[in-house]
Amino acid sequence: MVTGSSRGVGRGIAQRLAAEGCRVAVNGRDHQAVSEVVSTLEGSVPVVGDVSTPEGASSVINGTIAALGGIDVLVCNVGGGRSVPPGEETFDEWQRVFALNLWSTTNTVEAAISALRASGGSIVCISSICGLEVVRGAPVTYSAAKSALHAYVRGIARPLGGDGVRINAIALGNILFEGSVWSERLTLEGDEVRAMLKTQVALGRFGEPHDVADLVTFLASDRSGFVTGAVWTLDGGQVG
Repeated sequence: MVTGSSRGVGRGIAQRLAAEGCRVAVNGRDHQAVSEVVSTLEGSVPVVGDVSTPEGASSVINGTIAALGGIDVLVCNVGGGRSVPPGEETFDEWQRVFALNLWSTTNTVEAAISALRASGGSIVCISSICGLEVVRGAPVTYSAAKSALHAYVRGIARPLGGDGVRINAIALGNILFEGSVWSERLTLEGDEVRAMLKTQVALGRFGEPHDVADLVTFLASDRSGFVTGAVWTLDGGQVG
């Protein structure tokens, strides 16, 4: 199960896992978008739903188990960095951003835990470097939610490990895909964005969904069998 896999990073992850031979449950809130992805991935199934609520997450997980017979790998990818500028936070905005970036994961893990115990499965949570450091201009709501996600991954690893389940997070830097914030910024202020990459990112480029999918595939596999409770940085060497 890859939550939020109808576009962008999640879609790239679903494609890579399918290429590795996995049967993938493709998730999103838009029926048409989910169906389009499923049509391109052999053996995949559509599971439409909103995991930002406990009820929605339970429905998504139950649908996945019904379609696939169980869950070996859970990728919690739902999230989004769009929010208000620092200093303009409101109660409602805190609730919205935390539901999208933290509770979407905790809801899904809690709903899937019995199935993951049965399979000795692996959980991979997609996060951000905004949860590791202060990134200039990044929304405070988003940064706080991702920091909380990292604390959750580290804290829940021990009880999950006792059941043979692993959990890790990947803190992403700047990832470019169609419809992303960076895609918009490249169109509007391309020179400034390219200068930022040159001065702040050691590898001098954006990450792409396939870069994320490579690390997810490793963390989902038995090759990372002694890895849990870790937050992996995937940012091309970003500083500043």
